Amino acid sequence: MQSGAGQLTLLRLALILVFTAGWAAADPTLRLVSNVVWDVPEDWFGGFSGAEVHADGSRIVLITDRAFLVKARIAREGRAIRTLQLIDVRKLTHADGPELRDAYGDAEGLAMSRDGQAFVSFERQHRVMRLDLESGRTTEVGPRGAFADLQENSGLEALAIDNDGGLYTLPERSGAVARPFPLHVFRDGQWKVAAQIPRRGPFLPVGADFDDLGRFYLLERAATPLGFRSRVRRFDFDQPELGEVRLWRTGPGRYDNLEAISLWRSTEGFLRATMISDDNFLSIQRTQILEFDVLD
Repeated sequence: MQSGAGQLTLLRLALILVFTAGWAAADPTLRLVSNVVWDVPEDWFGGFSGAEVHADGSRIVLITDRAFLVKARIAREGRAIRTLQLIDVRKLTHADGPELRDAYGDAEGLAMSRDGQAFVSFERQHRVMRLDLESGRTTEVGPRGAFADLQENSGLEALAIDNDGGLYTLPERSGAVARPFPLHVFRDGQWKVAAQIPRRGPFLPVGADFDDLGRFYLLERAATPLGFRSRVRRFDFDQPELGEVRLWRTGPGRYDNLEAISLWRSTEGFLRATMISDDNFLSIQRTQILEFDVLD
């Protein structure tokens, strides 16, 4: 018969094994690393709808839904973001020089390839444009016909590039609550529907990106009387049922109106998801920057 001390030791060991087994089998999720508010006292500031973090996590490129291109340095304390320091801001322009304004300037999604090419998606005048990051000049990518039937203010909210250079976009609304979202891909000079993303609950797409393993992340939003809700789902297009996994979901008002997501891997090997909110140029909202470790 074991002593009381021996029984206690075995009990502790059993609890440790149960805990670690549960931890190893835990579902993929996001763990918050940074939560900061950014503010610049200028009229152009706000309305951030697309973002891309550089590979080393030290800089960020953003676009606003009033057609501004913004570059900033990310100041950190350890792994956490302390603040953003503005580097440059300029207006997006048409290919022949005039600034993008009104319906033509409603920029929503931003994507950057490994070789530094940048693209922007727009709603209202639904289209995807190649973006010169030095001048802000935009030139159209492919025909617009695939997007002709999109709703007026619910167009191409999200934009992402996979590791092979495929350019992906999808609309904010699918047209019916039971209808999936068509995920369009631009390859070989034309747009095709690559997948149908299941529509689940009240959430609507607002941002997207691929990680370095080729998995597709979709940031979604739902508006409620108590504030915005957010959700992140991940997809692996090579897996059955698109390998869909829900990584994260919030209650109303937990964070602001998150619209942009960027995936990158830190020098320590952590996979990071950086998100930024669109304050709608309202004093009651904030430009909030969140950063998470992606835990698998």
